[in-house]
Amino acid sequence: MSETTHDGAVAVGAPAAPSADDGLSPAQLAAKYGLSVSGARPGLSEYTRQLWGRRHFINEFAKARTAAQYTQARLGQLWQVMTPLLNAAVYYLIFGLLIGTSKGIDNFIAYLVTGIFIFTFTQNSVLSGVRAVSGNLGLIRALHFPRASMPVAFTLMQLQQLMMSMFVLVAIVLMTGEVPDGSWVLMVPALFTQWIFNTGLAMIMARLGSKMTDLAQLMPFILRTWMYMSGVMYSIANLTAHAPHIVRILLDINPAAVYIDLMRFALIDSVTSAQLPPHVWASAVGWAVLVGVGGYIYFWKAEESYGRG
Repeated sequence: MSETTHDGAVAVGAPAAPSADDGLSPAQLAAKYGLSVSGARPGLSEYTRQLWGRRHFINEFAKARTAAQYTQARLGQLWQVMTPLLNAAVYYLIFGLLIGTSKGIDNFIAYLVTGIFIFTFTQNSVLSGVRAVSGNLGLIRALHFPRASMPVAFTLMQLQQLMMSMFVLVAIVLMTGEVPDGSWVLMVPALFTQWIFNTGLAMIMARLGSKMTDLAQLMPFILRTWMYMSGVMYSIANLTAHAPHIVRILLDINPAAVYIDLMRFALIDSVTSAQLPPHVWASAVGWAVLVGVGGYIYFWKAEESYGRG
């Protein structure tokens, strides 16, 4: 190595000593000095542990969003109950009276209202899941936490709202002449499996919605189609009595229809086990496990991308 002195002479110095880090790749350098990628996705088990550690935040966030949702409306949180009730009134007028889907169904009012309330639970979970990431970018970019906290919080919020609405649903069922019995206990596992299913589905929609900004505009049309295929306003068994066998199977294993059938079976005496699709409880648990676990893993795999440009 050489350098020029003040009198123009050239001085020759000793070459620089080689560094111990020469030849190491970036990954090897990071491992040597204990460096890690900021915001890197942890392993699935560690991610689950972190998510469980945020359970209090998730619960409080859900309660705060529930309280704030209708603050601008004069009737406030009464709209949580009035919205499905008004939908039920409209569907009763159109399908029960004008189209006549109530024929062959005992206690059609309880049958219809139960279907509306249970499908609304899934519908609102999906709609809130679509916006769980894209609608909360400020929070996601400002704080470090498992991003799955957002869709979980939103589905928990929908469950809390459903619990409030269940008092009205039960009151309507009682007013139509139903008498509580042991089958009412089945509401608990039916709602629990549906909530697991809804949470997994919300996570799937949250990941898709974080990249597909127009998905929120498209989902109401998809959900309306799903509702018409789920036996909310009619009996699938009556409608498909002469349909091809494959059509009956597809409609029977429709997850929304499965959870609606279970809730009707729990609350309405005229809905007997003979009217339920075969293996309905296995279908309910299977959908909860498949979509719940699958949706969780699907969302976790894109953890590093949420909130980035």
